Parts: sequence; structure tokens; C-alpha cells
Amino acid sequence: MKNSVEFKVWGRFALFTDPLTKIGGEKCSYHIPTYEALKGIAKSVYWKPTFIWAIDKVRIMRRIRTQAKSAKPLDYGGGNSLAIYTYLTDVEYQVQAHFEWNPYRKDLAEDRDTDKHWHVAKRMIEKGGRQDIFLGTRECQGYVEPCIFGDGRGEYDGCGELAYGLMFHGFDYPDEIGENKLYSRFWRPVMKDGVITFQHSEERMVRKFVREMIPRPPSSMGLKEEGLEL
Repeated sequence: MKNSVEFKVWGRFALFTDPLTKIGGEKCSYHIPTYEALKGIAKSVYWKPTFIWAIDKVRIMRRIRTQAKSAKPLDYGGGNSLAIYTYLTDVEYQVQAHFEWNPYRKDLAEDRDTDKHWHVAKRMIEKGGRQDIFLGTRECQGYVEPCIFGDGRGEYDGCGELAYGLMFHGFDYPDEIGENKLYSRFWRPVMKDGVITFQHSEERMVRKFVREMIPRPPSSMGLKEEGLEL
């Protein structure tokens, strides 16, 4: 499909934070990447307000390992406190994603050229992304390159099915849902032979209202002005 891309992302550390661990000021990573984190990586590679990235699948290529590191996060009252952050270490993922037009940006209807955006996205993947890539948090630098989803040997090939409990999925932002509200989504992922297929339907998700939010969507420069015109 001309709106679908595949890429590999890897790094020394990753921190896909479990929200439950933030209460005490410490952070512990989920064992698998969240939908929102992978969507953020796709947006760092290439994004326009004309479309919305949707993550289809992620394949865990290396064995899941964690490493605890001491940290000194800022206190709300000033100064620093001592904490332990638990990171994933030596991670590598294959990602399959596609983009869909944002129906609430009718002002950008003239920019809905599938062939153009697909070619630019492929080119940005080859160049390693337009912006810095982060694996969950800013201190976890990531790297991107093209791949064919399913190629190569993965650590969990043939390992069967592993079900996870309730996990954070992603956010519903006002400019993507047409409401002045921010929602968070939770789901129960299942990993089959190292592959997690993300669901886009909200029927099996837990959706929670976070707060009122007024969308301030960015305007879009043309590709010609940005030097990306084919």
C-alpha cells in the first residue's frame, strides 16, 4: 500500500513508562513499547498535520532485559530527590505503520497526496528521521533505518502467545478527534511469536477523560518551502 511504511528502530536503552510507577517519583518501563511511543517515533521520522500516523504492528527482535539506574529527578518544591529508574536495555524493534488523512483538517485537503507523502516518508526513514528519535523518554536515544517487516531472526520467534495485563495505549488529542477534550486509552496486548498487533477500534479499550483541552493545530508549510518536494 502506498500509505504504509516499515522501519527498524533500536537503541541502548528505552523507557516506556508504566504510569503506576510514577506515583512515588520513580519510573519503571513496560516490557514492550506502547502505541503512543511508536507513533511519536513515526512522527519524528516524518509528519504533517494533514495526516495521522497509525501503528499496525511491532516485532520484538531482541530479548527483553531491564537495567536499574539511579536518578536525581527535580522535586516540585525545588531541589532534587533520589530515585531508581528501570530501563529496557539493548532494544530493537521492527515497526509497520500507515498514515490516514486527518478529517478535521479540511483546510489542508489540497495537501492530501498519498504518493507524495509516502515517498517523502520513505526518504526520511532512509535518512534516519527528520528529528531526533527517542525510545519513550528523551534520555533514550534511538536510531531508525528501513527494513522489511518479518525479515531476520527474532528472539521470540516460535515462542507462542504471551498476554499482558492492562497497559497504556495512547492519547486521543483534540485535533485528532474533533473535541475540546483529551482522553487516554488503555488495552490488554497479546504478543504472538514476538509480534504485537495494535487494535484501532475502541470497543475493547478502556478510555478515560483526562481534561479539557483547546486544540491549536499547527499550520503546514508546503514541501517545496521545506526542501522536500519530489
